[in-house]
Amino acid sequence: MFLSVFDVFKIGIGPSSSHTMGPMSAANRFLDLILSDEWPRPSHAAVGAIKVSLHGSLAHTGIGHGTGRAVILGLMGERPDLVEPDGMDGMIEQVERTGRITPPGHPGYMFQPKTDLVFDKKTPLPGHANGMSFSAFDRDGRLLLKRIYYSIGGGFVVTDTELDAMRAQKNKPAGVKVPYPFGTAQQMLDMAARSGLTIAQMKRANEECSMSRDELDAGLDRIWTAMSSCIDRGLSQDGIMPGGLKVRRRARAIHDKLQEEWRSNKTNPLLANDWLSVYAMAVNEENAAGGRVVTSPTNGAAGVVPATIRYYLHFHDDADQEGIRDYLLTAAAIGGIIKHNASISGAEVGCQGEVGSASAMAAAGLAAVMGGTPEQIENAAEIALEHHLGMTCDPVAGLVQVPCIERNALGAVKAVTAASLALKGDGKHFVPLDACIETMRQTGADMNEKYKETSTGGLAVNVVEC
Repeated sequence: MFLSVFDVFKIGIGPSSSHTMGPMSAANRFLDLILSDEWPRPSHAAVGAIKVSLHGSLAHTGIGHGTGRAVILGLMGERPDLVEPDGMDGMIEQVERTGRITPPGHPGYMFQPKTDLVFDKKTPLPGHANGMSFSAFDRDGRLLLKRIYYSIGGGFVVTDTELDAMRAQKNKPAGVKVPYPFGTAQQMLDMAARSGLTIAQMKRANEECSMSRDELDAGLDRIWTAMSSCIDRGLSQDGIMPGGLKVRRRARAIHDKLQEEWRSNKTNPLLANDWLSVYAMAVNEENAAGGRVVTSPTNGAAGVVPATIRYYLHFHDDADQEGIRDYLLTAAAIGGIIKHNASISGAEVGCQGEVGSASAMAAAGLAAVMGGTPEQIENAAEIALEHHLGMTCDPVAGLVQVPCIERNALGAVKAVTAASLALKGDGKHFVPLDACIETMRQTGADMNEKYKETSTGGLAVNVVEC
């Protein structure tokens, strides 16, 4: 099993990796397919119109997550890592006004968002809770091409056939040949023991099978720069976040108070927790506002990893750029194991798969840069994940705001606590990380659908009713 660090950490836009970035990427793939020779094109037939339907969680919470906007932007040729947030409203307005999408390299197609973009809450697709159907028609309304896509969490998008193949191959050898192909935490520990390498060193060796060391380091630095910039933007903004809940940004005001305390040398027994929390909240307020973020491993959980890295830089004198790279490599190793054996999708397993996974990744990364052994790092990840088991995903009004923003702050605090507990021990512990991951998978399978990013239960219902 090999999942690149750049698959785990992807630069994109908010508010959701599965509901915003994934649908935008699916639209990109459908556009590419239209121009390809991968489908039996009837003679003299030309695509004149496109229609899209959203299903499952995408239909239930797509409006609050910006899914419709993401589909339109994707059909205009915009990509999650390159789209300029400041220009999105203008493109959406153009499509709504003209009833046409005009992606570069295409002749342009009819697309009326009010009628050609359907939020189908009654018909879930069988493969995954985040399903989409894209259809292309000729000018006479005859169907020429149809594809089903699933947004499976963290910005990953697959077709229905690709999803079936993934599941069939789950326990078979991976196609990518790497020196340390660990698919479980136990395999990771065994390989570390045999090789004498750290988890970060093994992950680096795997990555360098497809890129040079300099390319890898440049990519890791680019990821951290995007994360750090997101924190800084979040700390500089205030006002009301979009969506209708009228939730006010708090990170800037909290940050200003912490800066004042820092300068005055006031005693604050909660200092580390306060800084962790404000860094995480800054990221997820930016995410809620549709800003540029990094999936870590999802957008809804994007604040945990950056917050703990900034905490590392803030409070540890020996922190440096090499440490940040090792942190990201270690965190990605843990994230890959979780995704391979369970899920990082809130629509599939609840928020335990998002913030829980992010907290486990952050705990592992922090334990690594603080000198932890592979066993201590695995222990740190297990502690963090264990204490998120059963966490539901019930965003109020379908927006990635309540309880998501504060939940990232608590996920970061748990990550630091988990790393600290693990480093105080020798790595021996009762519950293996693999058992915890399997428990998360089973818990997600048993969880009622209304608690899995549908906003039909939990806080999403009770807060509104109150």
